Amino acid sequence: MKVTLIKVSMLEGKGYDAMKPLIFAIFESITPPDVEMEYIDERVEDIPETIDSDVIALSVETFAARRAYEIARKYKTEKNKVIMGGFHPTVLPDEALEYCDTVLMGDAEDTWPEYLKDYREGITKDRYLSSNQCKISEIDFNSRAFEGKKYHKIGLVQFSRGCKFSCDFCSIGSFYQCRVRQKSIDTIVQEIKGIKEKILFFIDDNIFLDEESAFKLFAAIRPLKKKWACQISMDVAFHDRMLEAMRDSGCILVLIGFETLNPDNLKLMNKIANIKTKRYEDAIANIYRHELMIYATFVLGYDYDTAGSIEATLQFAMDNNFAAANFNPLIPMPGTRLYERLEEEGKLIYPKWWLEEGYKYGDTAYYPLSMTPYELKEGCKNARFAFNTYKNIFLRLLRNKVHWNPFHLAVFIVLNVVSRKEIHRKQGKMLGGGDCAQSFSGR
Repeated sequence: MKVTLIKVSMLEGKGYDAMKPLIFAIFESITPPDVEMEYIDERVEDIPETIDSDVIALSVETFAARRAYEIARKYKTEKNKVIMGGFHPTVLPDEALEYCDTVLMGDAEDTWPEYLKDYREGITKDRYLSSNQCKISEIDFNSRAFEGKKYHKIGLVQFSRGCKFSCDFCSIGSFYQCRVRQKSIDTIVQEIKGIKEKILFFIDDNIFLDEESAFKLFAAIRPLKKKWACQISMDVAFHDRMLEAMRDSGCILVLIGFETLNPDNLKLMNKIANIKTKRYEDAIANIYRHELMIYATFVLGYDYDTAGSIEATLQFAMDNNFAAANFNPLIPMPGTRLYERLEEEGKLIYPKWWLEEGYKYGDTAYYPLSMTPYELKEGCKNARFAFNTYKNIFLRLLRNKVHWNPFHLAVFIVLNVVSRKEIHRKQGKMLGGGDCAQSFSGR
């Protein structure tokens, strides 16, 4: 039995920012040795004209759904099975099943072994639903699945899955229903010891489930002498002991969702930790005091945003000299409360923007309340481009001493060079591949 697992890209062409997809290592760890596995990452390599495998499995996110359906059509034959997993097939299984034979909904650790068992017995079902309570796989981050592929030299680590918060626009809450599971500290330590890369990124949506586990984690990884980055919520910005423990254990950068400067928008988002923060500037100053760089993300286009507030957000990002920042137009992701609300209010420009012919990266998918769709698209594009001009990159570096540490400086330069390239590569590009002019109304 041969299986080909494909990590689907949302755009044509190879990217500059691709990191090792953990799904490859997860599949390798949970697949019996008598199954021949082939791994293809479309973000960094070309996919072949033909694939001679019994099962073709596609890992699909919403931005890549159109491309995934195109690939499914290309490779589907009477002799093979095409299956899909990931966020998008989990929340829209009926749609995915128009293009594939089976969807794996939720975690792969319990759905994939069950599917393989049924395949061998010739009784596969069209859906396999995970409990999302299974043990998180122990990963070999030097897996043969990554051999021959050019990724950024950053090691990925996963301590937990899920998030304790439930933001209105976030797909993680709908995927895991606000449940959070963690690996054991011993498992994480052993995994990190096996990682060749000197810099790690914890891909956890929020590494802080509770103080006890966080402090134990940082104490355990401190002797490993790795440099690392992670995503944090705003409440951690004022936790001095936590920030000290992070820095002392090797943390150099934190990614924070500021999302908006407007308190009324924060209430619509249900962004609890941000609502409790009186002044963002105080949080930023405290993080910088602990010598940590900041990667800021913003979601623009909620009801109280205007074209002027996008400009104000750009100015805020420049004034605070962030190491990097994303200015994202609000995207209604299927399965979220936001999508359901906009659908009920009749504000979706496209019922399914991810399948819409002509939809491009950066386009507005709904009707904002306080600006036009064009103003939102252009405002976010201009903010992205302006923040990443060579002049502004230099100014952010020069005006923030946190970036001057030699190791920080190297990370800052690489991060900004790659971000600038990816922004210009993606903005305004059509989702999917070369055959995307075809209709996706059904099989």
